[in-house]
Amino acid sequence: MNKIVLAVIGIVVVVLGIVGSASLFTVHQTQQALVLQLGNPIRVESEPGLKLKLPFVQDVTFYDRRILDLDPPAQEIILNDQKRINVDSFVRYKIINPLEFLKTAQTDANFRQIFGGRLNAAVRSEVGKVLLQDMLSNKRDDVMALITKQLIKQASQFGIEVIDVRIGRTDLPETTSQSVYNRMRSQRIAEAAKLRSQGAELKAKIQAGADRERTVILADAQKDSQIQRGMGEGVKTEILNSAFGQDEAFFEFYRSMEAYSEAFGEGTTMVLSPDSDFFKFFGDINGRKSRK
Repeated sequence: MNKIVLAVIGIVVVVLGIVGSASLFTVHQTQQALVLQLGNPIRVESEPGLKLKLPFVQDVTFYDRRILDLDPPAQEIILNDQKRINVDSFVRYKIINPLEFLKTAQTDANFRQIFGGRLNAAVRSEVGKVLLQDMLSNKRDDVMALITKQLIKQASQFGIEVIDVRIGRTDLPETTSQSVYNRMRSQRIAEAAKLRSQGAELKAKIQAGADRERTVILADAQKDSQIQRGMGEGVKTEILNSAFGQDEAFFEFYRSMEAYSEAFGEGTTMVLSPDSDFFKFFGDINGRKSRK
């Protein structure tokens, strides 16, 4: 009899343990729970701690309450100027209403597929309205603001809050990138040729101006030198005339010595008569012809 009682008590304890474990669940600080009864949502448990539910009748689905990220695959977009770019965008969101999230998306994978498609659609709609150069300027922030505004309007349908939307990377397709590179290269070559031609023109102007200035300077210097030389010759003539007037014989002798110095040099040959006036100072210092 005692054994039967102990067995019954053991069975009751086990059953109570199973029922108790099925009636309790824990909500962590990073989670929020949605209690379902036969598949129908009953309540949301947002506060962390130990919670109760009906065993075997109610189930619990947990959702992360932290900020989550959604990063769909990159897509190719045709811009307003018919350029093609690859755009990689992402969104940061937080689940604030698990009940609406379950009703609309049902599963996290389904939500990522649906909302990721809407993100790409918004990016394609707004980015397709701008030019390639706009995506490389401050106008990119305006485009991001419009995309964020569209997603915020749709977020309440899924019970989420959109925290941030960003375009992570924009790349040109290989063909477009090569085309843009070739065009930029051609522009730079043309610009370099233009700068070279402008430099050559400026160089020619500078050289012409320098040559003209050089010619003027040389002409002025030549003029001044001629004037100074003429003045010097005049002074020289006056001095010589003055010296000639004082001692005619010495002056004649001095001039003859200068003539000899200029006429005779290494290897000089002159054929003149010994009685020539040019040699009159060779015979006598006074210039008198020697007597025979």
